[in-house]
Amino acid sequence: EVTNLANRLRKQAIERREGTLELAQAVNEVQGKIKATTRKMMASVSELSMYQATAIKLTHDNTQASDSLMEAQRRFEAGYAPSEEVELEWQRHSLTLDRRHEEALASAAAAAAQPSGVATIDLDVPTTAEPRPNAYIPDDLGIPKPYGNNAPFKPTGAGSSMRHIRKPVLREIDI
Repeated sequence: EVTNLANRLRKQAIERREGTLELAQAVNEVQGKIKATTRKMMASVSELSMYQATAIKLTHDNTQASDSLMEAQRRFEAGYAPSEEVELEWQRHSLTLDRRHEEALASAAAAAAQPSGVATIDLDVPTTAEPRPNAYIPDDLGIPKPYGNNAPFKPTGAGSSMRHIRKPVLREIDI
């Protein structure tokens, strides 16, 4: 009789274990779906917040642009330049035009005063080049002396790897 009772209890335990296993698997599957859905929702919310920030920034830019347009129209109707920046730019432009006109007049006057056939060199050209050394031009001739292989040069600065090289120790020569 004890064996029958034990067998019946054993069968009930096995049947309930199978049900518990199926229930645990179903719970795990549902939890995985919940986590995936939560991740998708968080991604959508962050994307929407980015779009919202962009919309707020563009609305602010639009408001500033319309305000500056209204100010420019008001200034224009009053007879002033549309903005301070435009007025400064116009002043710079007019100064540049005046300077170019004066330079053209000066070069025309210089060309008229100079005999034809003589070439002129404009020395007031802006440049970023370093000036050439003219110490090797003798005063008596006024033209450079040919140096051949021993032409003067400007050595480059010491590189960063020079810190690893020891300076030579100069020894006295005994004769």
